[in-house]
Amino acid sequence: MFPGKRFLCIIISAICICSAYAQEYQPYFTTEELPDLIACLPAPPAKGTAAFRYDVKRYKWGKAQRKDPARAAMARRDAVWSYEALLTELSVPFGKAISQSATPEIWKLLVTSLSTTDQMRVAPKAYYHRTRPFVYFKEDAFMEDDAQFSGEGSYPSGHTMRSWTAALILAEINPAAAASIYTRAWECGVSRVISGAHWQSDIDVTRLAASIGYSRLQTSPAFRAQMALAREEFSRLP
Repeated sequence: MFPGKRFLCIIISAICICSAYAQEYQPYFTTEELPDLIACLPAPPAKGTAAFRYDVKRYKWGKAQRKDPARAAMARRDAVWSYEALLTELSVPFGKAISQSATPEIWKLLVTSLSTTDQMRVAPKAYYHRTRPFVYFKEDAFMEDDAQFSGEGSYPSGHTMRSWTAALILAEINPAAAASIYTRAWECGVSRVISGAHWQSDIDVTRLAASIGYSRLQTSPAFRAQMALAREEFSRLP
């Protein structure tokens, strides 16, 4: 059991997960049935190591990217913590607008999958309780959306977990657009470095974590059945 501050972090993260969508779409697996990221992934880089120095270098690089209005605007969009915002961004490389009304089967697959894999980040965030870059450097959050997460651990990245998992699923539905989908999802992770909400190592490990979650999803008969419905729906889209 995690003491004090770390335990509170778990509660806060769990509340975020228990959204209306998570209640509407029953997750494919419980938390206990999913891989334990604390056990299968490395700890974040310690201060004084070469890896941490690289994190600091990338933080400074990210701050410089904010001078580019277009890239800063993308980072702001990628900071919005909602399925709608994420899927609006990924709809562009996917080639079709994704929404609960226009593509109900694809939407159900994505939201159910993301509400499932969202559970995996809670324990490592609380266990490591890694200080976010903008907090470490005693700076204001670049985006108001990120200020609310100042007390939550940065390792791994919830935004990156969602974007990379969604990309893996969308690429399976529309393989022809896979390269474009992955390119945009990759930039979602870069956006978190640019915003100063995450260290580079947070992002790197989270892409692996998302792949681990995606692999687990493949073992669910319900996921496979919904994937078939999603692909059939995609084949009928104009």
